[in-house]
Amino acid sequence: MTRVKSLVLVLAVLIMPCSLFAQQETVTTKVTTTQTAGMISEFSPDTIVIRSETSTSPSRYSYTKSTTYVDGTGAPVSMETVKSGLPVTVYYTSEGDRMIANKVVVHKTTTVKPAVEEKRTSTTTTTERKY
Repeated sequence: MTRVKSLVLVLAVLIMPCSLFAQQETVTTKVTTTQTAGMISEFSPDTIVIRSETSTSPSRYSYTKSTTYVDGTGAPVSMETVKSGLPVTVYYTSEGDRMIANKVVVHKTTTVKPAVEEKRTSTTTTTERKY
């Protein structure tokens, strides 16, 4: 029995340094999501281009099948309703030099009715009757 205990002790001493070297390295990846608000100026099968009031040049975003499209309340909207001229907020992450849209919030368009100037014209016609 002492031989068995000695053998177990020797194996434990030999295995312990191996377990110290076998520790896994933990890699932490930081993902930052950013947002841009503006008007859609171009919407193609893989790209959405936004013009914002704060930037002089348009911003180009790629989107994928996992990109979600919602309205201002968070309710899903069909991708087919997204088109040029709509105000949106794009939430995106950067991958290298590409910006990948994760979520697109489509805002209601606000239409301003032009002021209507109402003009009324009255015409009076007189005819002379001779008797």
